[in-house]
Amino acid sequence: MFSIQALLSKTKGDRWIWLIIVLLSLISILTVYSATGTLAYKQGKTVEKLLLTKHLIFVLMGIAMIYFSHLLDYRYYAGISKILMIITIPLLFYTAVFGENINEASRWVKIPIIGLTFQTSDLAKVALITFLARMLTKKQEQIKNLRESFLPIMGSVCVVFGLIAWANMSTAIMLFGVSILLLIMGRISIKQIAAVCLGGVVLLTFIVFLGPRSGTYKSRINSFLHPELQHSDKTFQADQSKIALATGGLFGKGPGNSTQRNFLPHPYSDFIFAIIVEEYGLFGALVMITLYLVLLYRCIKIVTKAPKAFGALLAAGLSFSLTIQAFANMAVAVGLGPVTGVPLPLVSMGGTSIIFTSVAFGIILSVSRDVEEGSNKKVVIGEIPSMG
Repeated sequence: MFSIQALLSKTKGDRWIWLIIVLLSLISILTVYSATGTLAYKQGKTVEKLLLTKHLIFVLMGIAMIYFSHLLDYRYYAGISKILMIITIPLLFYTAVFGENINEASRWVKIPIIGLTFQTSDLAKVALITFLARMLTKKQEQIKNLRESFLPIMGSVCVVFGLIAWANMSTAIMLFGVSILLLIMGRISIKQIAAVCLGGVVLLTFIVFLGPRSGTYKSRINSFLHPELQHSDKTFQADQSKIALATGGLFGKGPGNSTQRNFLPHPYSDFIFAIIVEEYGLFGALVMITLYLVLLYRCIKIVTKAPKAFGALLAAGLSFSLTIQAFANMAVAVGLGPVTGVPLPLVSMGGTSIIFTSVAFGIILSVSRDVEEGSNKKVVIGEIPSMG
């Protein structure tokens, strides 16, 4: 007979991270249920039907992905990362050229037969971070060698960064930042890292001014820096978000009582934090911030205790990616950054975002499981189990 206790006995890894996953999933269901009224109306569905047929299914799928991902020995992800990179780079190129154009951005690929759209940058984040962790660990003996280590590692970073930035600048910048943090942890020379940063700035400038979304990028930056000089339609999303924040008060209007959900273009994804603050107030905002800070703290503990360099780099890269993305989303909602399309990890509505965020959580828990079990396996990075 099924029991919660039996299920819990089969879950391994940091219990605090498991608790954060459950809490974020519950918050996601409650807030998306509240925020999708307008979307349901446009699609001619009830909110219940929209939630049950889409978001709730993805949340449950995400939890299943976390469970199965954390059962796999994290060392296997080194081999998997090679396969993912082989798939990811052509897929990103295909997306940039032939991808589905949604909200003026070609970030999606339509999956044949089932007709669902797939955001390739979500796959790229997991693929690049796991690949970097593997390469940095394997190349430690030649880490200062320009040809043997630096060029292969940075080649993958720059290619992925450029392909993502073409249509999704905010995600590309965050992924580039996480990559730089991993390079520092992997003992890459500061001079080489500085050269990479300079190259990244040049590439970024080129895309901002000459890329296919240059007008959008410049408009959002100008609207953030000089909102008083912009027409109201340029600052509409930011203004509506600020109204939601201002009317939330200390404890909010209560679940389901948001009014700005009817005005914000994406209250269930990009601006879901604004809806959380409107309905749950400053208290709700502090809860969200605390959850992600505790997540970062617990992940840092895993990194410091990981017996292998690969596990430490893997957990560090994925945890930095999740928390930086979370605080970027919240910063945009409160007006501390220009408008971007970055979802709140494990909270915002979005199928591929939930799935690959869940995989990232699962991999972190896999490393945590290894730390807990105090694995005595004599596995060095050159002997990582191969996946082909």
